[in-house]
Amino acid sequence: MRYWLMKSEPDETSIDDLMAAPERAFEWTGVRNYQARNFMRDEMQPGDGVLFWHSGCAQPGIAGLAVVAGTAHADSSQFDPHSPYFDAKATGDAPRWQCVDVRFVRKTPLLTPALLRQHPVLEHMLVLRRGNRLSITPVIQAEWDYITSQLC
Repeated sequence: MRYWLMKSEPDETSIDDLMAAPERAFEWTGVRNYQARNFMRDEMQPGDGVLFWHSGCAQPGIAGLAVVAGTAHADSSQFDPHSPYFDAKATGDAPRWQCVDVRFVRKTPLLTPALLRQHPVLEHMLVLRRGNRLSITPVIQAEWDYITSQLC
């Protein structure tokens, strides 16, 4: 089992959206960074834990927990010409973008970057590094354990 931090803008998909449909698997569409895509395609497995991070909002931070609900598959948004994530070079036979589905586990108190930085065990979290803008980053087990047992 591995652990991940996945960022979503709450006006697109929020932890409240997942909480409103706890049995539903949400397709994590719109990732257009090759490294983040490769994490989903090559490393994520069903059952992996997810720190659900609200980004691009007034108060960013960890807003809840989710779980990877299936193996990687073609991101449907790349084929939709009305989607902001449409990719004209992608085809059904040769999709360029992969994604996973995630399912709600629980909502947490908002854990802001400032709050996370107060805990020395979390000082090396990738999301807290200056300049890191990846929408998906791995989380080591010690970070996951500390966050889920001490802060949530």
